[in-house]
Amino acid sequence: MIDFAQARRTMVDTQIRVNDVTDGRIVAALMAVPREDFVPAGRRELAYIDDDIAVSEASAGKPARYLIEPMVLAKMLHAAEIRSEDKVLDIGIATGYSAAVLAGFAAAVVAVEEDETLVAAAREALGGKANVTVHAGPLAAGAPANGPFDVIVLEGAIEAVPQTLFDQLKDGGRLVAVVGTGRAAKCLVHTRIGQEISTRPVFDAAIPPLPGFAVVRGFVF
Repeated sequence: MIDFAQARRTMVDTQIRVNDVTDGRIVAALMAVPREDFVPAGRRELAYIDDDIAVSEASAGKPARYLIEPMVLAKMLHAAEIRSEDKVLDIGIATGYSAAVLAGFAAAVVAVEEDETLVAAAREALGGKANVTVHAGPLAAGAPANGPFDVIVLEGAIEAVPQTLFDQLKDGGRLVAVVGTGRAAKCLVHTRIGQEISTRPVFDAAIPPLPGFAVVRGFVF
């Protein structure tokens, strides 16, 4: 029998603290959320490995979906500089683990997922957390009716950030995403200043892509 509490402490000590995540609120939230509750029963023993975990398999044109590795998630949240009063849009939540972590230190979380089976799983796993709203809909659309947001976080790699998400940021708001493909991808923090968006790279990251963010390419002779 796996001691999940001990596995969680080991994850935080060996994957999070050693990777420059110094915000104690993030560490406390990761310690408080049982990651195994957001992983399919057959993979619970893998809940705390330092890798992405598949929570649904590819089928009928749908890509496999993942919980991104804890270190990348923690560093993204650290880069977002989330304040206790912030309203956060969490996109591509899969079974809801990232939303549960965010709920531990943000004022409100709007969690977006488009796969109906994952939406149901997330709502069950989140257990009706008072400051989390699970929104079912296309990931790239975000949740404009619930905005604007202080922070937007994307739980997978994308090729480019659509303007519709930038439009959902408050002035001074931050959008954090891993942009690019494979090993060339980087975590970028985009900050809205008036009508302008500034961008700064934070760290290299290779995580599974989110569906719906592929760039449409024109015909090339």
